[in-house]
Amino acid sequence: MGFDFRLVDAIDIVLVAYLLYKIYKMLNGTTAIRVFLGILTFVVAWLVVSFIIQMPLLGAIMNQIVNVGVIALIVLFQEEIRQFLTMLGSRNNIVMRTFGAIFSQQKKEIVDSEIMQIVIACKNMAKEKVGALIVIQREVELQNIAITGDTINADINSRLIENIFFKNSPLHDGAMIISNKKITAVGCILPVTHSLDVPKSLGLRHRAGLGISEKTDAQAIIVSEETGRISLAEKGQFRLNLTPEDLEVILSKSLNVGK
Repeated sequence: MGFDFRLVDAIDIVLVAYLLYKIYKMLNGTTAIRVFLGILTFVVAWLVVSFIIQMPLLGAIMNQIVNVGVIALIVLFQEEIRQFLTMLGSRNNIVMRTFGAIFSQQKKEIVDSEIMQIVIACKNMAKEKVGALIVIQREVELQNIAITGDTINADINSRLIENIFFKNSPLHDGAMIISNKKITAVGCILPVTHSLDVPKSLGLRHRAGLGISEKTDAQAIIVSEETGRISLAEKGQFRLNLTPEDLEVILSKSLNVGK
């Protein structure tokens, strides 16, 4: 009897491959990648034993491990699962963009003049080697991060940003949160990345900026206190050694100015 390969089977294979690729990309560079590869190897072995070779006893044992292992995976990968679900719910997802176009609401995106205030502040702080960490909210709410700091709810202004991150300021430690066209909170605590690919030359401020970009769709601007260099973390990736002009272009494009 021949093997009946249908169009739905091809779609099934493509979807599974895409899902595994996204999970691998999300975990790559973290300590969880080895666990994921080990689980993937076990699942492949289970499928071969249970459905191809059809060894009843070994297959039954592996079935029980799989049934119990689902609960263990939820506990083990709770942060990664939340990140994956956040990615699915992001407006960058094609499905969410479709629904967003149907049920669109007026969003409070920062505009050119406010982006320039951020860029000017970063330029001046870089020149004086003043460390800073500015997080710009996008689709994912950052209220759980904002409550770790002090609420100020102020207009976006370069002098205010510089004064907050001034070395002798009581609010200079931690991150600044910008959302809904306002500086909403300062001195906030961010989750630190566990990625093994972060260069050793980058400090805790950079690791915190990368951490929030891994767990949300926010952008994190980092000004190094040691070198005065400007960096940006987005989608779990760094853009290092940016000029103020580079920063302006990136923010203007990614924040959908004028839309």
